Amino acid sequence: MAVYFYYGEEDYNIDLAVDEFKSKLNPDFLAMSFQNFDNPEYAQLISALRTQPMMFGNMLILINADKYLLSQKSFFEDSELEDIKDALSNCPANLDIIFCVKISRDEGKKIDSRKKLFKILNQFNPKEFETIKTYKTSELISWIKNRAKKKDLFIDNDACETLIEQIGNNLRNFDTELDKLKLIAYPEQKITKNMVEEIAISNQDLFNITEMIIKNQKDKALLEFTKLTDKKHPLEIISAIQTMLRKWIILKTKSSSSSTFDLSKMLGMHEFVVKQTISKLKDTSASDLVRLKQNLYDVECKIKSGEALDINSEVEVALIR
Repeated sequence: MAVYFYYGEEDYNIDLAVDEFKSKLNPDFLAMSFQNFDNPEYAQLISALRTQPMMFGNMLILINADKYLLSQKSFFEDSELEDIKDALSNCPANLDIIFCVKISRDEGKKIDSRKKLFKILNQFNPKEFETIKTYKTSELISWIKNRAKKKDLFIDNDACETLIEQIGNNLRNFDTELDKLKLIAYPEQKITKNMVEEIAISNQDLFNITEMIIKNQKDKALLEFTKLTDKKHPLEIISAIQTMLRKWIILKTKSSSSSTFDLSKMLGMHEFVVKQTISKLKDTSASDLVRLKQNLYDVECKIKSGEALDINSEVEVALIR
């Protein structure tokens, strides 16, 4: 077996790679054959690395190492690093060890490649999982089609492009939507553009609701919200609007100082959509967007805590107040 070092901003592809390893373990002994550690102290780490698999077959150890490599703190002495390197170089048979570092897209953090631990891990099957940029449409389509194939589905290019228009480059959301589309397509195995449009909350839908609220057309906004509840749970709608509002706020505050290309990379939006949105928002104030986002956050917390007696009514009040 072997040691692997996975890192990068595309956390979902890292999760899929780890799941591929887990799928090879004996499901009857998964509780014993899979161990997950979160930046453990030296004693616990070295003990895990020297684990000897027992009679239940292959074993997988996952080490979340983000704090080791993204913070300025030094976690290990030189002698301890030598022990770690030795343990990794002598990985027992039937044992796979994966060190993974998931880097947040929004925080601008980078792995400190000067760290001795990085240099050690970089000797053991390193792989960087980079975000697929929104302008790399062909790569996103390829990814969507491959995931659909694993679910015994076929999805055409038009449907893929529609998903990309709605979601951007969030791979985890693509996978979630494919699962929903599989239910809609059953017993067929082909996903079409019409099916995607049927279940997706479009950017235009969200823009319409928000624009109507800001223009004080609250009756129309509530009507649009009611239509969307036929497709999605109110919490999903709130989450989608909040995500959109976060991007809009950034566009409003940074469009004068950043290029549309840079904003596209920052927000995971196609550059054409960035230009289009900036134009649509020219008469909208950032303060109104911030206020609406706070209202929705408050009602989301209320719903999740069980304080909301009538969810739809709570959301409606948040949208118009």
